[in-house]
Amino acid sequence: MNRIGVEHLTRDYGSGKGVFDVSFGIEEGTAFGFLGPNGAGKTTTIRHLMGFLRPQAGKCTIDGLDCWKESFRIQEHVGYIPGEINFFDDMTGVEFLHFIEKYRKVGRSSRKDELLELFELDPRGKMKKMSKGMKQKLGIVAALMHDPQILILDEPTSGLDPLMQGRFVDLIAAEKGRGKTILLSSHMFEEVERTCDRIGIIRKGRLVEEGPVDALRQRHVHPYTVTLETEEAARAFASDFDGTAEGRFVTVAKKQSLEEIFMEYYGGEE
Repeated sequence: MNRIGVEHLTRDYGSGKGVFDVSFGIEEGTAFGFLGPNGAGKTTTIRHLMGFLRPQAGKCTIDGLDCWKESFRIQEHVGYIPGEINFFDDMTGVEFLHFIEKYRKVGRSSRKDELLELFELDPRGKMKKMSKGMKQKLGIVAALMHDPQILILDEPTSGLDPLMQGRFVDLIAAEKGRGKTILLSSHMFEEVERTCDRIGIIRKGRLVEEGPVDALRQRHVHPYTVTLETEEAARAFASDFDGTAEGRFVTVAKKQSLEEIFMEYYGGEE
């Protein structure tokens, strides 16, 4: 059963902007990587899942609940990191986290201290004086400290330095191991490859690829034929590069990385 479902979702802003007939599902305990540049429709899709936008056509569901009609119930057990995090600037980080705790009715089981230590964040200062990286860490702690079973993450490592990006990826991999269901929108191919079972590539508001990572790579294999001077050299080359030798000709297949597959759709445009 899909814990997250997007079915024929459409929202047309005009001039080719929006999302058009987008469908995918995310099963329990799996991670889905959502790839596409700014403006492709990732955040629009996510805002529908969070109940911030009403579909013009189609629907979004989480645990079988309609995301527009029952958004309040859904948000109680979802951890959400928005692409653009807005805070109450006059609050300190401590005050903001306390506000979130009261809003979510988080008790002693909160993971707040564990997450603050993991991301080396001191939340005592005023948020208006925090750097982008500190605000991003604060958003991560706020989203995950109630230990939600479903994570919806829109560019979650934006503003983090490489060390903290690595810690976040390790955390998300561990959360998936604990049975969490994850939607990860990202520009970072490495973090998608390390954490996601399936990916979807969205282009101009339409889902152009969707499926298991290995299956997508298999569909994008590029064969090459190399001619060697002798049959003996061809056999040796085939052995070294996992190819097939026929006389002096060797055929080798190159699997694409996620970035290379992505660039087949976006190369030359972005």
